[in-house]
Amino acid sequence: MRLHTKLMLGISILIIVLGTIIEFTFKNIMETNLKNEIGYKALSVAETLSNMPEIQSAFSTENPAAIIQPIAEKIRKDVEAEFIVIGNRNEIRYSHPNPTRIGQRMVGGDNEQVFKGESVISESTGTLGPSLRGKAPIFSGEKVIGVVSVGYLQTDIEKEVSKIQKKIFVATFIILIGGLLVALLISLNIKRAIFGLEPKEIAWMYQEKHAILESIHESIIAIDTNGRITVVNETAHTILKVPISTLLRGKRIEEVLENTHLLEVVHTGQAEYDKEIIIFGEVYLANRIPIFNNKEEVIGAVASFRNKSELANLLKELSHIKTYAEGLRAQTHEYSNRLYTLLGLIQLGSYKEAIDFISKEVDVTQGFIQFLMKEVPDPIIAAFILGKVSLASELKIQFTIDRESSFRDLPHEINRDSLITIIGNLVNNAFEAVRENEKEEKRVSLFLTDLGKELIIEVEDNGTGIDENTNSLIFKDGFTTKNTRSNAGIGLSLVQKAIHELGGSITFSSDRGVGTIFTVAIPKSRGDLNEGKPRN
Repeated sequence: MRLHTKLMLGISILIIVLGTIIEFTFKNIMETNLKNEIGYKALSVAETLSNMPEIQSAFSTENPAAIIQPIAEKIRKDVEAEFIVIGNRNEIRYSHPNPTRIGQRMVGGDNEQVFKGESVISESTGTLGPSLRGKAPIFSGEKVIGVVSVGYLQTDIEKEVSKIQKKIFVATFIILIGGLLVALLISLNIKRAIFGLEPKEIAWMYQEKHAILESIHESIIAIDTNGRITVVNETAHTILKVPISTLLRGKRIEEVLENTHLLEVVHTGQAEYDKEIIIFGEVYLANRIPIFNNKEEVIGAVASFRNKSELANLLKELSHIKTYAEGLRAQTHEYSNRLYTLLGLIQLGSYKEAIDFISKEVDVTQGFIQFLMKEVPDPIIAAFILGKVSLASELKIQFTIDRESSFRDLPHEINRDSLITIIGNLVNNAFEAVRENEKEEKRVSLFLTDLGKELIIEVEDNGTGIDENTNSLIFKDGFTTKNTRSNAGIGLSLVQKAIHELGGSITFSSDRGVGTIFTVAIPKSRGDLNEGKPRN
């Protein structure tokens, strides 16, 4: 659906809904006000009649109706009431618009309060139909001797309300037509201002532009002819050390970054490529290009910045990939040797030895998997440990799971991700520790037990050990004795955080040149900490 159609339809629906609400509200308000006005008018007339001496004295005559009827009818016509009925204590009429009903009993059943001396406004159905009535008592001294009832038919009130409702409907219809014309003019003007594009097209172009800017690895900054920033991507925020939440658009480029030479490009209209610029001590390569409109006039300039040190980072990544490839090559070589051994046995006709060789390999693997499935039934933790076993094999590390391990009684409320963090980082640290020593045999062992009220996790290695001077620092975020990885120094910090969330504790003992043992105790339920006994 096109924009101007949506505007016209939306405004039309809005006006119709508002008109309906206003019409309904006004009708109720007017009907209520009209009833109140007529009710009080009827009551006022009734009280006036009840206080007239002629009416009061007529009740003591032989024929009260002869005196009361003419007075009541004259006043009824003057106030345009539907009826004025005056009756005695026994509800016998002394006046009525229809003289034949004089002397008969009053109907409606709403005189009880009046005979108690109260003036009331009521709605009831009489001989002339449903009506709104004002009733007042007639006193003789302090005694109630009769009642005056002045009434207006409900049908007359509804006719007045209908007249008002028709006027509101006409006004609403006129407003609707005017709204449609205004909506048409607004939609045509908006259409012209946005070059005939639909909102979806504008939104798509904006999202496309934003996605392009954010997908570009370089920092992008654009300015107008006045040097004010018009476009800046998140990467630019990063190199400028400005939070993403800070609005840079509209600021002058000199306030944000000096020596960009963007204004010079705006003035000269000449592009510049691969120019070095220093930003906060880092060297970047800048490309600056002028922006032209359809009249070939310069309306701004855009610059891109790329860190010159990225080439060094790429070389480091290549080095890591090379190391990984060498590990894969070593693993391939190991399996090739096994295949050649198997091939030789088959060629020599040593089929029994070949079968035994295959069975041994399968038994070792299957036996370990069966043990793991039995003692560590949680599939997430078991799969994680199995992955670490494969990694240790690639790294030529003898990684063993203590056969006395058992992790069957693992409470559901204990977060599995936290356990993975604890076991994973302790095992990874152990792998790194044994790879740093010069021992031919590199051993790492893992022990898990759920006996007692605690879960015990113990990781032991025969690595280089921990220096006594750094014992108090190893759990500090960012502390490391290695320079091999950019994210070193966070493993034990994450372990300690995960243990704290689970309400547990961690201890370690280390001998320089001998190895290290980390022991973690996690209560199965809060309050059980330290009641289990760590394995020595």
